[in-house]
Amino acid sequence: MHPGSLGRNTLRFKAMYEPGQPCPMKERFRGYLPVVVDVETGGLDELKNPLLEIAVVTIGVNDEGQFFPNVEKSTHVTAFEGAEFNQRSLELNGIDPDNPLRAARSENDALTYVFQPVRQAVKDAGCTRAILVGHNAAFDLKFLNAAVERCGVKRNPFHPFSCFDTVTMAGLALGQTVLAKSCEAAGLNWDSSEAHSAVYDTRMTAELFCFVINEWENSHKKAR
Repeated sequence: MHPGSLGRNTLRFKAMYEPGQPCPMKERFRGYLPVVVDVETGGLDELKNPLLEIAVVTIGVNDEGQFFPNVEKSTHVTAFEGAEFNQRSLELNGIDPDNPLRAARSENDALTYVFQPVRQAVKDAGCTRAILVGHNAAFDLKFLNAAVERCGVKRNPFHPFSCFDTVTMAGLALGQTVLAKSCEAAGLNWDSSEAHSAVYDTRMTAELFCFVINEWENSHKKAR
């Protein structure tokens, strides 16, 4: 590395984003658009157990630099052929894979359905790619990537391994790691009866993500 390259990169970074100063999304996270994802599954093994429900919420930012949950999309998913089910997981999320009222889509159709608004949001924000935001994000990302691989999706809008984990963010900002306790610490209304639904958990994770980011930005505004 050239001796002066670090300094130049630092100056370039500061020119793009400075805490407490509003900037467009495309400059906030190196061109990545945060998109909250939550999945409900038939177990813990992404190769053997099926994806049963997926929800996404794109994140927006206003002219004052405040983040907010934006477009929401969700769908139930039909288990892939040969998938194995863990009964404990089904009891936890309350999903009956054989219930016709689920109106489930095939994995390929489900990915197409939720990826379309993500791709549009990435384009609208002038970003290069989406980055997954999740509570225990590695779990959601591994199931998403496994489904993408099974379906042969050529244009996955998400970064394949980088992610933002709200467990870490909440642990730092609020001293909590459980989603329910983190939301309560942030002053967000938490309904335990709705928990373990991909739609609800995604909404609340999006609210939590925005809360932590906005508190960070606001603290730097006050410090200026």
